[in-house]
Amino acid sequence: MKRRDLLKQLGLGSAAAGLPLTSQALLLPRDYRSLVPEIYASAPTPPAHTRAIVIGSGFGGAISALRLAQAGITATVLERGFAWPNHPTREIFTQDTLPDGRGFWFRDQSKYVFGVPGLPIDRFGGVLDVSEYENMDVWRGACVGGGSVVFTGVMIQPQQRYFDALFGGTVSYAEMNATYFPRVRQMLQLSAMPSDIYNSAPFSHSRRWNSDMRKAGYTPTWVDGIWNWNVVRQELAGSSRPSCTVGLSNFGNSNGAKFDLNQNYLKQAKATGRVGVYAGHEVRRIYRDGTRYLLEVAKRSPDGTLLASYNLTCDMLFLAAGSIGTSELLVRAKALGDLPLLNEHVGRGWGTNGDSAVARVGAFDLGVTTGSACASMIHDTSGGLPVTLENWYAPAVPVSVGLGPSLGMSFDTSNRGSFVYDAATDRARLLWPAAGNNDTVAAMRAVNNRIALRSFTLPANVPPLLKDVDASFTGHPLGGAVLGKATDAYGRVLNYPNLYVMDGAAIPGNTGAVNPSLTISALAERNIERIIAAGG
Repeated sequence: MKRRDLLKQLGLGSAAAGLPLTSQALLLPRDYRSLVPEIYASAPTPPAHTRAIVIGSGFGGAISALRLAQAGITATVLERGFAWPNHPTREIFTQDTLPDGRGFWFRDQSKYVFGVPGLPIDRFGGVLDVSEYENMDVWRGACVGGGSVVFTGVMIQPQQRYFDALFGGTVSYAEMNATYFPRVRQMLQLSAMPSDIYNSAPFSHSRRWNSDMRKAGYTPTWVDGIWNWNVVRQELAGSSRPSCTVGLSNFGNSNGAKFDLNQNYLKQAKATGRVGVYAGHEVRRIYRDGTRYLLEVAKRSPDGTLLASYNLTCDMLFLAAGSIGTSELLVRAKALGDLPLLNEHVGRGWGTNGDSAVARVGAFDLGVTTGSACASMIHDTSGGLPVTLENWYAPAVPVSVGLGPSLGMSFDTSNRGSFVYDAATDRARLLWPAAGNNDTVAAMRAVNNRIALRSFTLPANVPPLLKDVDASFTGHPLGGAVLGKATDAYGRVLNYPNLYVMDGAAIPGNTGAVNPSLTISALAERNIERIIAAGG
């Protein structure tokens, strides 16, 4: 079949399902300047010197910026990705099945799990970066708001037994439970899916998932989400562009249904007048220059054109570029002698949070479309590893076709990777063993098989497109500058005053078989509070 005919059939199939599909995969290249002119807005040059610079605008970076500003400290936030707006009717972001360049960060082909694999796409500064390493693909945000724009919106507090096993007393669970987890919940307005939305047509798959879990002997529990349920209700009423209700999430929600950081922490930080957020600015190197930090920065347009290069300085440097970005900056700085006193723990302690995509077939429901917000989860401790399965939607199939997907996470304290500097590419390389997730796969498969047997479904096995358990990726990279090892107990990098790690790099590879965003956020709140109170 010719490529044009294949794409046409795929496009017609999606259109017949009533999805908001423009023919982006059929019309390459696209005019992104007309679609989203806001991301082309001329970004001003950051100040040559700021008291504080924050690298990254995800959970750790946004929280740091707001709390610094509230303490009277001027901060510059540097974000390599672009600032994407929201609109109730416009298609700001691409959709999952046939994504275009707005979806991926400078790739030539779409990547498996998100949409049809291998489709040609425009090489463009989209919102999701798929970093490919030997034996592991890592998904991470590449936009203002970071991972909050591209994740599925689930924010769960870990159980104390897992938290204490991971942090070993470095962080008090009682303190986190009493102060910092609640603080984040309030800021992000976290809540479980309301019953009217759960009982609506797009979440028929969620009800079927819960039914299957009960048949297998589990009791599903509700999960907290970052979704704005009023916007989801507007979708159901037809007054807002369908987004959450038609299985969109991985590349953003155009109508703002996901209450991402641009609507809370970052918005409040900019409103103080003390924070500037500079999109399209990638930090390539960091140095210690006497009593200050010096950064080499490249400014790029959404099509990748280099617009400017310059050096910036600051007194306080906060690393919040995510586990991959922060680890790479530190590993490169140590290898090149820019920060030679970084200790032996830099680049170590990296893990996947035990992530896997788990699937069954034959889980038919009455829904016409598949809503993307997660309703519930189960937790199983009967196998080799404790595992959590969450009610997931099918990113590649927005209509119900009987696929019963789950997002799986295991509690694993032993399998860890590390980063090393590769001079040939001037990048950090992730060392992750080919068998690194074998225990996770075995534990997930045992649970999935039990569910399939008792719910009269089958484990999915349609290689190479669909596996019953796929642990070849992670959307939750953690570690590389672990708290209490590469840093002190509050994220201060050892041997370097006024240098801080504020993101998932500080977490030892796992957050207790739950999504890490709430833990990352609560730790950032805890650490920045202590740093400000102590004067550094």
